[in-house]
Amino acid sequence: MIEVQGSTARNPDLDWSQIRETLLMLALAVAQIEVSMRDSDGSVEMLSNSFTSMVGQVKMIERTAAALPNTVENTAAKAAMIESCATISEMMHSAIVAFQFYDKLTQRLSHVTSSLGSLANLVSDAKRLYNPYEWLGMQEKIKSRYTMEEERLMFEAMMEGKSVKQALAIYVNAMEEKRQKAAGGNGSDEEDIELF
Repeated sequence: MIEVQGSTARNPDLDWSQIRETLLMLALAVAQIEVSMRDSDGSVEMLSNSFTSMVGQVKMIERTAAALPNTVENTAAKAAMIESCATISEMMHSAIVAFQFYDKLTQRLSHVTSSLGSLANLVSDAKRLYNPYEWLGMQEKIKSRYTMEEERLMFEAMMEGKSVKQALAIYVNAMEEKRQKAAGGNGSDEEDIELF
């Protein structure tokens, strides 16, 4: 965790340091990200539990409908219930895909907080601050945490001196190529559901 003394920017003294002020701002950014993630985790857990319960209920309704006798009176109602169950299942699938994006978001935010912490620790250590090998080690540690090749490409672009806009364009292009390959491989634009 980032440990720094309080700001003296309002009343600078001889010990005032832009590094300490930078570390405070990094620590604040980390705290804001972590609070946001913690606050949203409870809501997502509740939604996840609700969807698990709904899946069970839909399956029960579908089984009950399928077990109804095939009489003239039941045929239309049975077909309507089974069709409604299929529609609800599709909607839940879409919601689960949205959870996948949330999961990716929290994973990325976790990487950001870890990276900011590593940066703050490096900057706060005068023995390491001016050592290029320490910076290289930190950068390699950050890069190793990326699980997607597209993220690594974006990281490398930034390390090569590309602008944020250029690095984001590289990321977006790599993601688009990946989607096109996936769509070409199975004839569908639908992504597999994969929670981390």
